[in-house]
Formats: sequence, C-alpha cells, structure tokens
Amino acid sequence: MNLTLKVWRQENAQDAGRFEEHQLSDVSADSSFLEMLDQLNERLESAGESPVVFDHDCREGICGACGLMINGQAHGHRARTTACQLHMREFSDGETITIEPWRSGSFPVMRDLMVDRSAFDRIIQSGGFISVNTGSAPEANLIPVPKEKSDAAFDAATCIGCGACVAQCPNGAAQLFTAAKVGHLGAVPQGDPEADQRVVNMVEQMQEEGFGSCTNHRECEAACPKGISISWIAGLNRGYLKAKLRGVDRRS
Repeated sequence: MNLTLKVWRQENAQDAGRFEEHQLSDVSADSSFLEMLDQLNERLESAGESPVVFDHDCREGICGACGLMINGQAHGHRARTTACQLHMREFSDGETITIEPWRSGSFPVMRDLMVDRSAFDRIIQSGGFISVNTGSAPEANLIPVPKEKSDAAFDAATCIGCGACVAQCPNGAAQLFTAAKVGHLGAVPQGDPEADQRVVNMVEQMQEEGFGSCTNHRECEAACPKGISISWIAGLNRGYLKAKLRGVDRRS
C-alpha cells in the first residue's frame, strides 16, 4: 500500500503545532496502525529526522495508551476498536490519512501525538478506597453478589481510560469515563459504604480539571472502544444528586 500521511507535529503545549505530510510506500495491509507509524519513524530516523512521538504500551487493546484521532475520529472509523487494533486493510491504497492527538483543553499536548491524560488519574485518586475492615482476605464466594450486579460492574470496568470519549465529545466532557469508574465500584456491595463520598469527590474533581458538561450528544458512546453505555452517566448524575441531598460535601 502507498499512503499519504498528514501527521500533527508539536514540540510542546505552548507550540502552535503544524501538519507534516509524508509519503509512505510498501505498507503491509496486515500491519496495525501503530506498526505503520513505526515504519514511518524508521524512515524518519534513517534520514536523520525526528520521529513522531505517540503513546503506546500493550498494543492489545487493553492499556488505553494509543489515543489518536484518525481522519477526525477517535481511534479511527472502525467501531469498538483501539488504534493499536486497527489494521491497514481498513484503508485504501493511495489514501490520505490525517493523524492528530486528542483535542481537549484538559489533555494538553506533550509532544506530537502524545497528550497528558493525568487528569484521569486525579479523578480516580479522588475516589479514595474501600475502607471496610475485613481482616484477612475472605473467601470471595462467601460475599453474596447478585449476578446482574456483578455483570454490570464488569461492563463498567471494561473502561480502559483511553480518553476517546473526551476527544470525540464536542464539549470535551469526561462524564462517560467518570461514570464508568464510579459505576464499577458502586455496582457491587463492597462499594456501598463510600458510595456517596466517592461520587461527590470524583464528579467535583472532574469539574475542577476543566472538562466540559455532558449534553447528550452520545459521541462518547459511539467512540468508546469498549462500548460503554451512556446509561452509566444517568447513574452518575442520580448518585451525585442523592449524595448532595444527603448533605455530602467533597472531602480530600
């Protein structure tokens, strides 16, 4: 395959940034999108040029590191697929592909296609921990958890924190991510004691990080590589409202 790549290059968060155009030939249709970027970087380095910086880790759709806007869509056009799992056979020979970093004020560009997603870490950290004193580790099967609740918790826990929901949302909202993290902890009985404090802390930390507000565009759900439903956002809003009516305030 022969491709024209329009790749975003940016030195740091203060740099204005620009698109660079590269011609890439002999790309295998069986290679992944990240392997194609590896091929580009090998060529750039051979020519003494700076390689394109991008995030990656497991390359198996698990870690959530490979955040890229591909032709204006988070992770590309294939539904429920991370950028590392997107293969070049999904593109046409001679196609022009535009590659950008996540676009969100709360995800400042560190360099090229790499952004700082530590805001997500701070939202998770604000949720605290479960403080039930259990002594030694109990036998898991002794804790009765209804199957529908455990299934729901697993569904929410599939969120890999990639940030596609934020990047695709026209408001730059992080409600889907926050809802999934609150939801998978609150869906099972072990999360009940801190449920109110957790949802207040995480929602208000999300607001402090400067993310936008959800207005039900549903772009987040469409872009999520794990198919997290926006119904979790309804649960987040309901939990937050109940906690505030009970007089719960944010606690560090």
